[in-house]
Amino acid sequence: MAVPQPFDLFLVVDFEATCEGENTRIYPQEIIEFPAVLVDAATGVVVSEVRTYVRPRHHPRLTEFCVNLTGMSQGVAGAPCGLNVAPPLLTGIQQRQVDAGVELTQALAMHDAWLREAVGARSFAVVTWGDWDCKTMLEFECRFKGIAKPAYFNRWVDLRVHFEAKFVDARGQRRNLQEAVLEAGLPWEGRLHSGLDDARNAARLLAELMRLGVAISITGSLPGAP
Repeated sequence: MAVPQPFDLFLVVDFEATCEGENTRIYPQEIIEFPAVLVDAATGVVVSEVRTYVRPRHHPRLTEFCVNLTGMSQGVAGAPCGLNVAPPLLTGIQQRQVDAGVELTQALAMHDAWLREAVGARSFAVVTWGDWDCKTMLEFECRFKGIAKPAYFNRWVDLRVHFEAKFVDARGQRRNLQEAVLEAGLPWEGRLHSGLDDARNAARLLAELMRLGVAISITGSLPGAP
């Protein structure tokens, strides 16, 4: 049974970033896909969504591993979707889209403008799967490049925490997003590691947890965040 939620809306994000290989780290790692799905906390319905491709400054050529993981190929990770509803990503990203992407500073500004128009005076919280998106990736890149980011990214809901509290694994094994979606009885839609598809699936899992009576609260924050 659904319960009242502490926020009016939930902003589900799932960044994709440059990467080198399973056991190799690329430095500095940079965001190349910046998707967001806005969910009504009362109904679980998607209110709006947006996706912007971001042009990496330090490693502009996507590695073969990154292309295979994300479905991106070197022409896509950069063509911003603008502020409209983002189309399904079924075929992956091309290098030309990465090359046509915007800097992270502009991507943040575009996202903030879209969000302010969509949210208005309502309250909202950022939702991720794991702490990596806000605690590690966005925070590191903004600090590394000297970019100011909106303060709402400094505290977030790790949906994994709420999922694992509701769907307890007797063996204590941690499940990834796709496994969690399937375990909740939902079909997986789209391509794993497409940022927008991942965010859409996380939004569906969020809606299911709310339907099951889970109160979605903040689980993580950066030092000094309110």
